[in-house]
Amino acid sequence: MDTPKLILLTTTHRVAPGLLGWPAWEALRSAPVVLVGVADHPQLPALRAAGVEPRLVERGTAPALARQLLAEAPAVWLESPDGDPGLTDALARIAVEEAGEHPEIEVLPGSYDLPGARLLDLVSVMDRLRSPGGCPWDAEQTHRSLVKYLVEEAFELVEAIEEDDRPTLREELGDVLLQVFFHSRIAEEDAEDPFSIDDVAGDIVEKLMYRHPHVFGDVSVEDSAETEANWEQLKAAEKQRESVLDGVPAGLPALAYAAKLVSRVRRARFTGVPDAPYELPAELTAESAGDLLLAIAQRGYDHGVDVDAALRAAARRYRRAVRTAEGLPETD
Repeated sequence: MDTPKLILLTTTHRVAPGLLGWPAWEALRSAPVVLVGVADHPQLPALRAAGVEPRLVERGTAPALARQLLAEAPAVWLESPDGDPGLTDALARIAVEEAGEHPEIEVLPGSYDLPGARLLDLVSVMDRLRSPGGCPWDAEQTHRSLVKYLVEEAFELVEAIEEDDRPTLREELGDVLLQVFFHSRIAEEDAEDPFSIDDVAGDIVEKLMYRHPHVFGDVSVEDSAETEANWEQLKAAEKQRESVLDGVPAGLPALAYAAKLVSRVRRARFTGVPDAPYELPAELTAESAGDLLLAIAQRGYDHGVDVDAALRAAARRYRRAVRTAEGLPETD
């Protein structure tokens, strides 16, 4: 005689209700009784449509629920949306302390998270924060008010990358991702031109596929340099740009702005304007200092040097040297 079995069927709210694996459906259709602990379980409509009518039970405390479920075996317990806190621990404790006295317990995953599924949680959290009854501060924010945080988070991410600090890198990537979702949630509320995070994601998917014809089309490229050149040509045609410098954001930090301009000019093989003189001027003025920095950006590009990153690295070395001279410990 087969030992009665209690099946704990787990699902994820990040997958549409009803999209369960075949073993899960087989267990649900063949079980003498299917039990649920919440009357509005999201899987109920799909189960009823398939001819499965679960029975609602009172959850109570985790130990009490564990004993009630064991007494119902053979049965399938449909895990509640909150994961039934403490239930698996209570069942495990009973299984160890009262070994051989109770039915077999099996945990059966009915559905799994897809890659990127946790992004749906971030959508839900942002919606909760911005909705009535959410966070007053979050509800007051606008695209403009969040700009400073976006800039700060971007630079903190850059620092984590340059310091090769992986724990901080993971955290800062999350902070930057939050800014994208925050702005997208605010955009949904625009009365004249609303768009959502799905629109944002859809647009970038289309853009990536369009600008990578060597991956998603029939274009062939020899190396990364040719890939980059194709990217710039497609981008220029897409944006209907007239100048090689169109689209370079003037709001970049000064040295990064100069480096980006130089990069555009070099890649376009534009020679209509001579390079700035690469020598220390006789008199250092605002104009001559600017020309010298531009010259460094131009030579830096020619030698594969990211001058913006190079200056930040030099600044960090300078900071460490000053703190050492002050008798203070390093901060990075």
